[in-house]
Amino acid sequence: MSTTVSTPDPDQTCAYCGSRIFEHDPICVRDCDDSCGSPVFFCNYACLSAYVDENDLTAGDACEWSPEE
Repeated sequence: MSTTVSTPDPDQTCAYCGSRIFEHDPICVRDCDDSCGSPVFFCNYACLSAYVDENDLTAGDACEWSPEE
């Protein structure tokens, strides 16, 4: 899988709160289960975490463990 690395625009805003990402500690996320689409930028881990929680993105993923299996 090949991915191109590029620096976002200086005015790029956070996908969650709308703040400019470079005023904080930016994070880039790609959904590589869906053809590694366009990156989504968050200004920090708190916004990423809130986005994941509000969109229920962990439901059904590897967050469950059963010792019987």
